Amino acid sequence: MESRKLHHQSPTKKRLDPQAEALLQLMAQRNVPPFNTLTPAQARETMRGMVALSAGPEAVANVENLTITGPGGQIRLRIYTPRGDGPFPILVFFHGGGWVLGDLDTHDNLCRSLANGAGCIVVSVDYRLAPEHKFPAAVEDAYSATQWAANNANRINGNPDLIAVGGDSAGGNLAAVVAIMARDQDGPSLKYQLLVYPATDVSSCNTASYRDCADGYFLTKADGEWFGAQYLNCEDDRLNPLVSPLLAPNLSGLPPALVIVCEFDVLRDEGESYAKRLKKAGVSVKCTRYKGMIHGFLSMDGFLDQARSGIDEASAALREAFLTS
Repeated sequence: MESRKLHHQSPTKKRLDPQAEALLQLMAQRNVPPFNTLTPAQARETMRGMVALSAGPEAVANVENLTITGPGGQIRLRIYTPRGDGPFPILVFFHGGGWVLGDLDTHDNLCRSLANGAGCIVVSVDYRLAPEHKFPAAVEDAYSATQWAANNANRINGNPDLIAVGGDSAGGNLAAVVAIMARDQDGPSLKYQLLVYPATDVSSCNTASYRDCADGYFLTKADGEWFGAQYLNCEDDRLNPLVSPLLAPNLSGLPPALVIVCEFDVLRDEGESYAKRLKKAGVSVKCTRYKGMIHGFLSMDGFLDQARSGIDEASAALREAFLTS
């Protein structure tokens, strides 16, 4: 397959982080194919291979795999417990992968790091994937898992009064959507939302970041369009706030948030726009743009020093939110 070429630098002379540039060059040398050129099964295997970009799994006190029953059948969960006595705060985590890729294993290392860094239990959710299970399957599973965590906190040595949601990319989308659903459906009282380069507006791929970072920065515009086509039933779904939370008419009353975005990422602008809308709605929010970084960088801590900075920032934000709640 054709290797990727690095995108030309914009007239503003913005520069990729040297480590990110080297990583992209390595991917090009190894002919890592764009997701949109593969079948979903092939793309999933490609993403599983990217676990090697992580620094490796951190030890935690306990890891438990279990299965719960959701609206569409069985949902696998992986529970990470840090060292200590507990009861611990809980982060319900949704992995990224465009609602098509990813599983408990692709994000195992990141979940371990967050459990240790934030001193909380992490409940990682293996929600149903598209195209086999289109919208709203992932949303239903994400919300059901969050309800389960709240109702069964004591069973996992967790504190039912200290629950946050979080995720990266499509998982960040699901975390934002779950927070809205919990508010509107009298669901679990959430203390925080960790939104890592979240997809917040699937209605359009025409932001400045989609144009400027369309190709050559790992996640491409064509990838984004492909993921949406796999996930959605019809074009009208793009306007549904449970798909595009940026389009929700009311964002007030939502839990405080940390939004992490990357300078060279097609999703940068919609992440920052969501943070601005949260702030305008009176929600306490911090938005951090990681200069020179590419989509998915938090899971690439074996190659990117800024990944550790991002994990540390996310962990600190969760710790503070749990302490001040």
